[in-house]
Amino acid sequence: MKPKGRPKKPRRIAKKPEILVFSPRGRPGRPDEAELKYEELEALRLIDINNLSQIDAAKRMGISRQSFGRVLREARKTIAAALVNGKIIKITGGWYKFDVEK
Repeated sequence: MKPKGRPKKPRRIAKKPEILVFSPRGRPGRPDEAELKYEELEALRLIDINNLSQIDAAKRMGISRQSFGRVLREARKTIAAALVNGKIIKITGGWYKFDVEK
């Protein structure tokens, strides 16, 4: 059976992050984990660190502005929930390909 809908395009990521896990201090026991996808981290980097517009950031990642907005919204939701609830943030997974910026 053929999948419905449009095929998902891999998001272009500049490089693999050096740090893949953030863990809260001061929380006894083993906290739960929140998964932040590679493309979500890239979206945060492009918008909040490189100060690009959503249109320019979406072009860099090779996706539409609407798709970029969804990725960014999900990234911020994941980070906020992890910070508020004291969860470990693991950077892993997603639908991406590495593409070095020039």
